[in-house]
Amino acid sequence: MTRTGWRRGGGLGVVAAGVVLALTACETSEVLVPVNGGGSPSAPRNLDVSYYGGAVLLSWDLPQRWDGEFFRIYGRRVNDADFFLVADVTNCSDGACAYSDRNVVRNVTYEYYVASVDPRSGTEAPSDFSVEVFVPRFDPPPTPGEVEAVALDDAIFLRWNAAARAAEDFHFYRVYLEESDGGSFLLGETDSEGFLDLLVQNGNTYGYFVTAVDLQGHESQGSFLAEGTPRPDFRGELLYAFEDRPGRSGFVFRESEDLDPQVPGTDPGRHFRVEIDADGWWLVPGPGVQLHQEAYFTTSLRCGPGADAGCTDLRVAPESGYGTQDMQLTPELSYVLRVPAEGGGWRYGVIRVSHVGFAQDGAIVIFDWAYQLQVGNPALSPVPNSPIVRD
Repeated sequence: MTRTGWRRGGGLGVVAAGVVLALTACETSEVLVPVNGGGSPSAPRNLDVSYYGGAVLLSWDLPQRWDGEFFRIYGRRVNDADFFLVADVTNCSDGACAYSDRNVVRNVTYEYYVASVDPRSGTEAPSDFSVEVFVPRFDPPPTPGEVEAVALDDAIFLRWNAAARAAEDFHFYRVYLEESDGGSFLLGETDSEGFLDLLVQNGNTYGYFVTAVDLQGHESQGSFLAEGTPRPDFRGELLYAFEDRPGRSGFVFRESEDLDPQVPGTDPGRHFRVEIDADGWWLVPGPGVQLHQEAYFTTSLRCGPGADAGCTDLRVAPESGYGTQDMQLTPELSYVLRVPAEGGGWRYGVIRVSHVGFAQDGAIVIFDWAYQLQVGNPALSPVPNSPIVRD
């Protein structure tokens, strides 16, 4: 049949000369569609073959006089006498075609060519040349180690060591989210030992693992799983001493920044209030609230992105050692409280004092704070968790 003309067509699939050319639903580009089929096939153009990530990748352009032909890929090891059929391809878009051959072995050189095939006569027109490609050893970089999930407010910051950079051909990292059904989802890629996940919600627990990828696309095994539970945290909170301004001396850990955490020091729902006497400033637990009877030196409420190498934070609330006794407030110390939850159990909060002193209208305390919304979870800034290895 003689070709009489061409038109542009698009959509999820078109039939041309008895061959279905399919596009995926997400493709919006057009494909070349012949009005009438027929004639001898024309050879594919611009054949290119390369290796990446355990597969040989082939690409070529549609013939200038494409008339509905499909394509056959032929390959062989260079030491073999004959080519063998690798695959038939009917799915092309934007005038270009591609195929990934994963049925290859390492340390072998392969040779490929592609032929256009008339679906009615079976006549083939091979590409003008064949292309050789060497498949190297499948040696991925070392697995990233010491993966840590730092809980932030509506975010989780992941960081890990640079062990994978020991590979000369190291390229980048992939970060995966562990799903509830045991699967995983690729969150993104990065060339640094850190990744910030902003698509999380406070009070939910998320698990992550990290892989390393080299220049040839070889991917390491997954790191141990690191879990994090984001929670509200706020900086620069100010309370007055109860003796000077009782209406602004009480505090309630809040789930949202839209709610004022400052309450009167007499509020029965307060989690604590600040008092002062001749010996100093004091944290006084509220009704039903318990205070851990040891304070911890910290340089920051949490050591997130951009933190100094010597940054020290309090990552997990202690399991025991709580009481209702008051504790003296000292700058650079962090204090852990546990608050009774509705239905039973505890929620954990932490404050880090930055300043104690006096304003014109009374004694004040300035502090940062964080609050874990998940009942029973003592993680304030979680550390790596259970070892799960992913291929």
